[in-house]
Amino acid sequence: MKNTRKATIQDLPKLAELFDQYRVFYHKDSDVPAAENFLKERIEKKDSEIFVAEENGNLVGFVQLFPIFSSTRMKRYWLLNDLYVNENHRGKGFSKELIEEAKELAKSTDACGVLLETGKSNDIGNQLYPACGFELYDSVNFYEWTNNL
Repeated sequence: MKNTRKATIQDLPKLAELFDQYRVFYHKDSDVPAAENFLKERIEKKDSEIFVAEENGNLVGFVQLFPIFSSTRMKRYWLLNDLYVNENHRGKGFSKELIEEAKELAKSTDACGVLLETGKSNDIGNQLYPACGFELYDSVNFYEWTNNL
């Protein structure tokens, strides 16, 4: 049974709470109003795709994808930037359903694939992603430059 769907503007209050939990999980300060503003902008400007997982009418997880492009393939890629399931609802298959939504998005938009990154210490993610058909691409170095404002 499918428990996922595309997020709508009506989901914002509950989605912002989940997004805030996600940010706190990654050691950021809680700020639900800012989370709601950020997500509202993404939905209104259509610069990301967000899918939610529901259980008994409650939002329990989400995935957010941003479009990027491959110059060599001359096609869109989707960056799976955020995946989160509330800790009380883990182990029920919601993450896999959300990942399937991401893969379906890639197919329906004729994208060349879905990219993601996760920490080497994320044991759950490092088991989940290969189980969902993702391959570890370790032949490149990943670099980051941060603008410390």
